[in-house]
Amino acid sequence: MRASLKWTVVAVAGVAVAAGAALVALGIHLPGPLDFAGRQVPLAEYKGPSPTGVPKELASAALLERGAYLTAAGDCQACHTAAGGTPYAGGRAFTLPFGTLYTPNITPDPDTGIGRWSDADFLKAMHKGVAPDGQRFYPAFPYASYTLMTDEDVLAIKAYLFSLAPVRQETRANTFAFPFNQRWLMIFWSALFNPGHRFQPVPDRSPEWNRGAYLVEGPAHCGECHTPRTVFQAMDTRRKFAGGQAEGWNAYNITPDATSGIGGWSAEEIEAYLAHGHAKGKGVASGPMREAVDLSFSKLSPSDIAAMRTYLQTVPAVHSNLPAPAGPAPRDHGAGSPAVVGNIDGKRMFEGACASCHGWGGTGTNSAEAQLTAKRAVNDPSAANVALMILKGT
Repeated sequence: MRASLKWTVVAVAGVAVAAGAALVALGIHLPGPLDFAGRQVPLAEYKGPSPTGVPKELASAALLERGAYLTAAGDCQACHTAAGGTPYAGGRAFTLPFGTLYTPNITPDPDTGIGRWSDADFLKAMHKGVAPDGQRFYPAFPYASYTLMTDEDVLAIKAYLFSLAPVRQETRANTFAFPFNQRWLMIFWSALFNPGHRFQPVPDRSPEWNRGAYLVEGPAHCGECHTPRTVFQAMDTRRKFAGGQAEGWNAYNITPDATSGIGGWSAEEIEAYLAHGHAKGKGVASGPMREAVDLSFSKLSPSDIAAMRTYLQTVPAVHSNLPAPAGPAPRDHGAGSPAVVGNIDGKRMFEGACASCHGWGGTGTNSAEAQLTAKRAVNDPSAANVALMILKGT
């Protein structure tokens, strides 16, 4: 009896170890950003127009103009600017589960910024996440996406940043607790999860698709917010673009899933949302996405917005557990309806602060942006984005 119990325990332990090893393997061996799309080739072997660089509208632009465009595409200003601070001077706080990270100064100040960085230094930071002194950057800096950018594009960004007025501002120290304050551990993270190569086009896809893929996966780094994370804090590319988090905000599913993603959005609606932050009847950009629209996507050419939309409509559809946005409320859903009367405190607050603009039925009274019906954030059971919009504005 004892021998039988012993072997049972050994067998159970073996199964547990094997299951754990399998989970670790799944968390480490992840698909590449374009593996779903078919055969990829090095840029030098691609026969179509280059998907990198600036759009055709800026083909003859000078270096600084190209750099300004690519810096906007990379959304660098949003992260490297503190609230009320000088653009690119750093100091923005990101509160994470293991401490607070403060972004560095990337103006050309020689002492507190990047003014002494060589071209090689800048490329190493953008492609490998390594500072000139060998210090490792945390992957909150999306070098795992920026690594897909060509050397030429990265150095155009550097040229633009070096054209800015230098700002002397020391970078605040992070407050990470042990072991998360051990930057050398990022050596292993980078080895596992940084693709470490430049963008590789898919020859069987259109030039517009490849341009969109380059922008979405590289400079715009959309997956960094909109893709779930593994236990190792890498993008779970098996559920690519199925939804993630950014600074406490829910970054929703942007796959072509018909109910939980953008499968029900028209091409015009997707492009309007990217370029202007509002698609009538679908959504209004808020929080980090609002910043991305204002500081990045709104600066891109219509052809690049269309290319990004083309690419997003082809990624594998992934269903996420989020109710489909509800349609317009019944006409009698007003101040005296049972649904409203049942929540006296909510009714009082909505009546005093919300109903005049949004209407009792949520259809909006002053503008299309005030519509609440059919909005994913309003139907999100976590209410995270709605709460943050009320507390911080859009």
